[in-house]
Amino acid sequence: MTTMLDWITGPLAYPFMQRALAVSVVVAAVCAVLSCYLVLKGWSLMGDAISHAVLPGIVLAYVAGLPLVLGAFAAGLSCALLTGYLKQNSRIKEDTVMGIVFSGLFGFGLVLFTKVDTDQHLDHILFGNVLGTSTRDLIETAIVAGGTLVVVLARWRDLLVWCFDPGHARTIGLPVRTLHYGLLVLLALTIVASLKAVGIILVVAMLIGPGATAYMLTDRFGRMLVIAASTAVASAIIGTLVSFHVDAAPGAAIVLVQAAQFVAAALLAPRHGMLARRRTAPAASRSPAE
Repeated sequence: MTTMLDWITGPLAYPFMQRALAVSVVVAAVCAVLSCYLVLKGWSLMGDAISHAVLPGIVLAYVAGLPLVLGAFAAGLSCALLTGYLKQNSRIKEDTVMGIVFSGLFGFGLVLFTKVDTDQHLDHILFGNVLGTSTRDLIETAIVAGGTLVVVLARWRDLLVWCFDPGHARTIGLPVRTLHYGLLVLLALTIVASLKAVGIILVVAMLIGPGATAYMLTDRFGRMLVIAASTAVASAIIGTLVSFHVDAAPGAAIVLVQAAQFVAAALLAPRHGMLARRRTAPAASRSPAE
């Protein structure tokens, strides 16, 4: 018991680990709530697109002497708007448009990064640097993530109706266009808030994993939100502590724990898990006479 307690409390003796854990938990919570909507809406690739598209915005903001967060948000939102415009004005499907837009912007960002003399490390942008989080970074992340979380929870029912049936949402008088672009703005803000913790690449997993895990475990959206947030916060705590003891990147460790949670849910979920489906399949295939 003492050994386990030391394993948990030992890393927290260091201020940088305290800040890393706090940032990871905040980011995990807001990503988890938003991931539920992305999974239901089928927008998982949109998170991938926006996260990759923020790179040129970060570089241009650095050159202009502006806050990197501002550049990342502007680039991410521009990617989302450009994707929507191309989808509405061409015959190409949305997933194809997103693939073209985010890969093009990501390539543009990489070219810019190699041409600009900067003290920023590309690895930190791509994979995060949560161990280097300052108190100011923690406050900024908490403000952005907290504000996003408040807005999502305040309009969660309207967003849910829109995700399931935009036509019905329009019929009952919901502002469909506002909900559409509002969710894109919230997604961009969430990605910006997550950059310090897990970086451009791994934030995609945090925007998909918790919602997918919760979707396997329940059919009620309210419970889905709770399960997604709980599993995400647990993975943030476990992943951060494990990364300290095995000397691994915290962001990667957090994502690995989330992947393990999804595998467990996919196998063991009481109603929708693979094992449960195998047990019910033979019974369903029997004829009434049997």
